[in-house]
Amino acid sequence: QVQLVESGGGLVQAGGSLTLSCTASGNIASIVAMGWYRQAPGKERELVATVTRGHSTNYADSVKGRFTISRSDTKNTVYLQMNSLKAEDTAVYYCNARHQVFTVEDSWGQGTQVTVSS
Repeated sequence: QVQLVESGGGLVQAGGSLTLSCTASGNIASIVAMGWYRQAPGKERELVATVTRGHSTNYADSVKGRFTISRSDTKNTVYLQMNSLKAEDTAVYYCNARHQVFTVEDSWGQGTQVTVSS
């Protein structure tokens, strides 16, 4: 089992920055990748960015060049640095951990609200 606790959401003006953090606990060794997803009102949850155990990263086209995902293996924490925020980035952001013992499973954080005012 993997548990995730997120922090760092809030209200920011367009063009501003925020950093989200997500700390994992439990069976850390089973985690193969961590990432951030978001869900805006009336829309489906979408991938924002992921980082693998080997520190390879992947980004949604909509955030490339503005968001940076990173992880600290010593702190079991993944970060999402968000710059040049736009109103369309407003959503609930969820931390995800993909982990595997015998089967691949996903764990999710509780979500943190990011609101960008224009």
